[in-house]
Amino acid sequence: MDELGAEEVRVLGCLVEKDHTTPEQYPLTMNALLLACNQASNRTPTVAYDAETVELTLGLLRERGLARVLLSSSNRATKYRHVLDEHFAMTDGEVAVLAVLFLRGSQTLNELRTRTERYRGVDELGGVEAVLERLATRYDEPYVRRLERHPGQREERWAHLFSGEPADPPPGAERAPAPRSGTTERLATVEGELTALRADLQALQREVEALRELLS
Repeated sequence: MDELGAEEVRVLGCLVEKDHTTPEQYPLTMNALLLACNQASNRTPTVAYDAETVELTLGLLRERGLARVLLSSSNRATKYRHVLDEHFAMTDGEVAVLAVLFLRGSQTLNELRTRTERYRGVDELGGVEAVLERLATRYDEPYVRRLERHPGQREERWAHLFSGEPADPPPGAERAPAPRSGTTERLATVEGELTALRADLQALQREVEALRELLS
């Protein structure tokens, strides 16, 4: 498996996240995907990509067979989707767990259980723990790895291997605070969705104005 860059991991994770959590707004326009990449909630680390960065990254993902573009026959915006599940023949649960690891970095089992609640497929037989074990052992090469628990850390953490071997946190270091409640997570998601909808509406308004000028 060729290693993915940080931008590829972020864009791919966002596409999977929106596919699972807001299917009515998926596939994503460029504006919606850019906002998803740069949102402050549910992201570690936070980033400030521009449209060119996301567009170039989508090109790389398409070359790898991990993303596709949906061209519109009308004047509506072009949209993008992931094909991570098709490319690796993964289940919804496996793709869901990977997406959360892509977007939040290494996490404990309990953090992953909380952060995948809104994703489909995580209730597969055995739950998140069984999904992780399959991702670590089922395929020709492992896609996740259990990190060694250092002194001072309460729980073992899991990390994805799509960007190569993860760096273990230093001994005694405690990572991010405990995950927020499901209500807070959902509220942050709704806020991000509203922002994306406003951006799409503004783009549509510009297209209508341009069409009016052509017809006038």
